[in-house]
Amino acid sequence: STIRDAVFAGRSVDIVNRHSVRVHMANIAQTVNVLQAMVLTEGPKMVLTPTYHVFDMYKVHKDATLLPLRLECDRLTRDGFELPRLSASASKDGTGKVHLSLCNLSAEEGVKVEVELRGSAERGDTPAPAVGSILSAPKMDSRNDFDRPNEVAPVDYEAKVEGGKLVAIMPPMSVAVLEIK
Repeated sequence: STIRDAVFAGRSVDIVNRHSVRVHMANIAQTVNVLQAMVLTEGPKMVLTPTYHVFDMYKVHKDATLLPLRLECDRLTRDGFELPRLSASASKDGTGKVHLSLCNLSAEEGVKVEVELRGSAERGDTPAPAVGSILSAPKMDSRNDFDRPNEVAPVDYEAKVEGGKLVAIMPPMSVAVLEIK
């Protein structure tokens, strides 16, 4: 399980989130010591994989209300296939917290993401940074193993909010989940 698998997991959960009106439940079938595993074990040792971290980051969307979003971004083309460079989903939980998840699918390039926030500016709220965590790695095959259990792990992340827009810089192969105040 590598950062590539983690980005794929984030994109997949974004798709499920965006279709939550029809998809009421989804889960990962492989959890321990298999392909796309969330956890690796060896005797008494245990390692959390990059895929585990994505599922842990995305748990803020559980039992939350889907927020509509429109995503405009460049497209990636490889071997005749084309897909959007970014994936995203947003929700509002029962306490009123808004969460935004973002994935940069490009293995080579970072991207600046600008999200127009509607509602807070009209209310006259003072913009606060959006805070959360980000998962990324220097190489597509970066992984956690028993010698390096935290090679790929989420770190604290903050995105600026300026003029009614959230501005996030997403490194290549990254997944972020932010709470918008």
